[in-house]
Amino acid sequence: MERTIVLVKPDGVQRGLIGEIIHRFERKGMKLVGLKMISLDDAILDEWYIHHKDKAFFGNLKEYMMSYPVVAMLWEGKNVVVTIRKIIGITLARQAEPGTIRGDFAMSQQYNLIHASESLEIAKKEEKLIFSDSEIFDWDKLDHSHVYTKEELG
Repeated sequence: MERTIVLVKPDGVQRGLIGEIIHRFERKGMKLVGLKMISLDDAILDEWYIHHKDKAFFGNLKEYMMSYPVVAMLWEGKNVVVTIRKIIGITLARQAEPGTIRGDFAMSQQYNLIHASESLEIAKKEEKLIFSDSEIFDWDKLDHSHVYTKEELG
């Protein structure tokens, strides 16, 4: 099974959408293996957004992400990176499909409620930036036999 990071961004925390966001992933059948509220700092954000470092909006992005705490989650499931990105919708939220988190609850490109890892490689990097080994829980999700076939579970 793959793992991926999801952050409920400051606007999602302020708007009280944490439970709704978690609910969407749980309904899909994914397994939550890490969860915490944290304040992001310069060191984490410099590494997190290294690909935006030289862009004009980088300073504003960091300021926004440090403005309030975020809720960090680590989700596990088959093809979980791609699946979660479909559930959240495209970055420019006002153009996101209805039924996606952004399509249902957001209008902005920056205030789009949620971050999800773009790839499995990035998910692994982000996981190490946010969670220590002691904050990740390996537990048996009893309904997996009703979410995946035996072949999919391997």
